[in-house]
Amino acid sequence: MDDLKISLVQADLHWEQHDANLAMFEEMIWNIEQTDLIVLPEMFTTGFSMNAKELAEPVGGKTFKWMRQMAKQKKAAIVGSHIVKEGPNYFNRLYFVHPDGSSEQYDKKHLFALAGENEPYTAGKDRLIITYKGWRICPLICYDLRFPVWARSQRSEKELYEYDLLLYVANWPGARINAWDSLLTARAIENLSYCAGVNRIGTDGLSKDYPGHTAAYSFLGERLGFATEENVMNVRLSASELNSYREKFPFQEDADAFHFD
Repeated sequence: MDDLKISLVQADLHWEQHDANLAMFEEMIWNIEQTDLIVLPEMFTTGFSMNAKELAEPVGGKTFKWMRQMAKQKKAAIVGSHIVKEGPNYFNRLYFVHPDGSSEQYDKKHLFALAGENEPYTAGKDRLIITYKGWRICPLICYDLRFPVWARSQRSEKELYEYDLLLYVANWPGARINAWDSLLTARAIENLSYCAGVNRIGTDGLSKDYPGHTAAYSFLGERLGFATEENVMNVRLSASELNSYREKFPFQEDADAFHFD
């Protein structure tokens, strides 16, 4: 397990405009130098829209194909969520696409009922732990951040830690940005894991303002990077520092054992 370089892409999304957003992100991604993992915001092709029927793509649609192309060309994994229709259901679906074109997916578990997300979208049921370059990564989406049990690193008979990096992709508004900052820090500390969150900036089609605050935190809750403007933030995560600290302070040995239903 070597160090992992992650590139967190914070941008002002074009409201409900797939092509404009893909073009914008493609330009931003092409300017990234060597990296291992590129992280995009939640619903990065549309913004946080409830117009699922009009905006959804089929499984394996244009956005997914674009992600595969970007991952292959940049020789880096790419992750982000967009609106997908599968059967009769619509999902806020995150894809983690590997450089070789293989992929894994996670459907948002906690739908934001205050914005009506639970009406057009179907909630996911299962978490996802990805193994990439020796790192175990748990990707989650926005509102999931408020529910610590869902993010809790579970110990097993074989492994004390379930993952090494916790990722959040989001459209988190400025009115509640203090919660975003505080909870990202808490998730890192309580799970003895790196934690990174990518938010958008700008104002969406519903006049909601987003201040960014894309950030990465160490297993100690130390801020490794923070952004409030449109940019790509590159952060290197140290495998040796993480493993050394976990060996010296094995707090997870005293964690409560539990399993999801």
